[in-house]
Amino acid sequence: MKCLITGGAGFIGSHLAEALLKKGHSVTIIDNLSTGRLENIEHLKGKDNFTYYIDTIMNKTLMTELVEKCDIVYHLAAAVGVKYIIDHPLESILTNVGGTEIVLSLAHEYGNKKVLLASTSEVYGKDRPGKRIFHEEDDRVLGPTSIVRWSYSCTKAIDEFLSIAYFKEKNLPVIIVRFFNTCGEKQTGRYGMVVPRFAKQAIAGEPITIYGDGKQTRCFTDVSDSVRAVMMLAEEPTAVGEVFNIGNPHNKVTINALAKKIKKMTGSKSAIRHISYEKAYEKGFEDMRHREPDISKLQKFTDFEPAVTIDEMLAKVAKDIKRKK
Repeated sequence: MKCLITGGAGFIGSHLAEALLKKGHSVTIIDNLSTGRLENIEHLKGKDNFTYYIDTIMNKTLMTELVEKCDIVYHLAAAVGVKYIIDHPLESILTNVGGTEIVLSLAHEYGNKKVLLASTSEVYGKDRPGKRIFHEEDDRVLGPTSIVRWSYSCTKAIDEFLSIAYFKEKNLPVIIVRFFNTCGEKQTGRYGMVVPRFAKQAIAGEPITIYGDGKQTRCFTDVSDSVRAVMMLAEEPTAVGEVFNIGNPHNKVTINALAKKIKKMTGSKSAIRHISYEKAYEKGFEDMRHREPDISKLQKFTDFEPAVTIDEMLAKVAKDIKRKK
């Protein structure tokens, strides 16, 4: 099968490209390297069934050529990371919404190619009393438009609305996945991703900085599990037109405990420090206290079961960062 991955030099995209190649598929990627990195795909260059383009998905002429030639589009290209969204709000909105519309319209125009859209748990928005576990049909609760971080949630929700509209009106075969805190090798902490940031600080002997009080909980998913779930859904005919959470509810941990795990695992003597969200991001910044994925729908449609424990995942991240020092 001929696969096109937008954002293919990014963290998840590069892992997906490698997994698809191992299964014998032909893979083409496009990435503008805003958050992706060439080193993520260095080991794939030169393979007969791998092609890459360093360009933006907003280049409709190039995208037309790429979509026309492929059988399936894995649309992962997006502005991601809390820090990146806050620093580049306009670019993030235009890329996330405009880029997705280009992908969907071309996929429809050139034979109704299957599109797997990468969305995010951010679409669920803010905390609500007594709510920790989120199901695909749950309501969304968002903060004010003056807080930039909510723009990411909104743009990805619009991406989902666009995908569902193309499915309902144009019969475009789309599958939507919402990632919950995917982590692993190749991930960078530059844009707010907590695991690589903590690991890099611990290995360097720098203070491990926790935003807020650290009592907030998250469920972390190894990238190999996320990629496996994506590939299962892409091959499942009944998944078309549906939305799925992808995460690992077994790997729940407070951010304080996460920092202590990483410090112990790396043998670091780093101090653990707390700083305010406003100092880390912007005035009025809001974060979610708890967010856990309900993956029962994913398991109903596939035989997916997350396999990598949080300790195994953290060990791989630490090893990867040490190797790059």
